[in-house]
Amino acid sequence: MTRYIAVRVCKAILTVLFIWTLVFVLSRVTGDPVDWILSEGGSAEAIAQVRHNLGLDFPLWEQYFRAFGDILTGNAGDSYYYARPVSDLFGERFIATFTLGALVFLVTILIGIPLGVLAAVKHNTILDRLTMSISIAGYTIPNFVLGILLIMVFSLYIHVLPSGSYGTAAHYVLPVIAMSVGPTASVARLTRSSMLDVIGQDYLESVRAKGVNEWVVIYKHALRNSMIPVITILGAQLSTIIGGSVIIETVFAWPGIGSLIVSSARQRDFPVVQFGVMMICFSITLINLLVDLSYSILDPRIRVKS
Repeated sequence: MTRYIAVRVCKAILTVLFIWTLVFVLSRVTGDPVDWILSEGGSAEAIAQVRHNLGLDFPLWEQYFRAFGDILTGNAGDSYYYARPVSDLFGERFIATFTLGALVFLVTILIGIPLGVLAAVKHNTILDRLTMSISIAGYTIPNFVLGILLIMVFSLYIHVLPSGSYGTAAHYVLPVIAMSVGPTASVARLTRSSMLDVIGQDYLESVRAKGVNEWVVIYKHALRNSMIPVITILGAQLSTIIGGSVIIETVFAWPGIGSLIVSSARQRDFPVVQFGVMMICFSITLINLLVDLSYSILDPRIRVKS
């Protein structure tokens, strides 16, 4: 078990280091933030002073290790554009992003798993085909396209829901729908497939022979034994929700971390972009690590094979 955990943790660390390197390099090749800051031009002395103030006069390799060391110690630096600590900017926007993501994940679990179970129990019926057809349609529509369609229908035509911003329960409705349709569809499809693999096995017939209620058999025994693929897809969809928030927050003018990263990328605000992308990367890597470790708890044979 110790070796299994150590291997997964090492892979997670290497993933974070690779992403950090990629983000650092790509942010530097997008252009010089001094050109944006001094948009009206400036003397050579002014340019040199700004570069020095921002720490951009150091060699790239030194900037790389300085910035990485700062993030490891919790010092994300100051924003070039807002002239404020990066940690303060993200702290102000964290709640908006967290509540949106938590609601989407909750909807995904509460709708996706029961839909998949119901489709498996009613296999080859009209209900099963209808559920899977809707799931396929929901899975194939990009969330930003769905978001725009929802704004057009419910905000511009019907005028019943706000098209963007943040503040009331009504502001959550359209972003939550746009973000949750795809993950819910994926979870429903995989839950159905996993349930069908176990729902007709002999041990369930033995449980039924004892007079146990059919839905108890389904949820307590069949669903539990089909949870590894479901947990896998839930972990993947949670990662999708975290990454997808960047697009959805931009579509709905949601004042969260995702929209902050997008606007900062336009302004070449390196500290904000680096810290934001690393937050997302670390969150997704941690989720995948926890999913991997959960396998060994649900099925001890996995850690033996590893």
